[in-house]
Amino acid sequence: MEDLLRPIYQERASMQSTLGVLLIEKRLHATSITDTFDYILFIVTKNEDDGLYIKHYTYKQQKAALHIVPETQLQEWLLLGSNRKVIDWLQNGKIVFDRNEYLSNLKTEIQEFPFYGRKIKIGMEFAKLIRRYMDGKSFFENGHYLDAYNHVVHSLHHLARLEVIEQGFHPEITVWNQVKHMEPEIFKLYEELVNSEEPLEKRLELLFLASEFLIYSRTFLGAQHLLEIMADKEGAWSINDLMQHPELHYYSVDLSVLLEYLIDKNIVSVNEEQTKGNDICHRYYLL
Repeated sequence: MEDLLRPIYQERASMQSTLGVLLIEKRLHATSITDTFDYILFIVTKNEDDGLYIKHYTYKQQKAALHIVPETQLQEWLLLGSNRKVIDWLQNGKIVFDRNEYLSNLKTEIQEFPFYGRKIKIGMEFAKLIRRYMDGKSFFENGHYLDAYNHVVHSLHHLARLEVIEQGFHPEITVWNQVKHMEPEIFKLYEELVNSEEPLEKRLELLFLASEFLIYSRTFLGAQHLLEIMADKEGAWSINDLMQHPELHYYSVDLSVLLEYLIDKNIVSVNEEQTKGNDICHRYYLL
């Protein structure tokens, strides 16, 4: 089928806006990587007006999918980690067209994982971790154990991804396989949560005690990106100033929860300024 797909990607390769073309073949025991398709044609374009475009093909018993992705969308996926299959595609896909070594350089960048990109990803992952942990704890304290369990599983997943990023790697779809070798303590917590025969309430209680220390021990690492940005400005920040910062807007709604956590740990302080209303104050944040 690869020969049949060649005219499709050659047509795209002839366009000046096309930066590169990858061919990804389905691997045994990893069909989810290609969404069960036998082949993926992944085309990166510098034309932002194109938008994300997907097309499916069939030849006899085989299936193929064409993905045309603007460079800006690809960079966002890589930064936010919101499409982890793409990391696998870039690492393991076969380059069939590469304008000015765009894809080759991207592969190298992913392997080296520059520290600047790591710092932002660590910050976003830590903010998600705090959000899930705090929400899970609230559900637990109110007796909603199944909802607490759901949030705790997600918080452990973010903790695992945080560990992988700290070690200088991109989190893969099989992130627990990575963490098992990098940080056995986190892997053991996850195993105890999902495999233990203890009552759910008891499992959650023990896990909250254990994970609180693990989270706190990573606080300065996880908050480093935010704290460095706050230190760049003399004086206090409003929440809107922080949300509008070009690097912090990726944190989205998790930023407020992260700030409250840092206030609770005496890392960030609150300044209050009187408004025109009686006894109502503006809140501002500073280190």
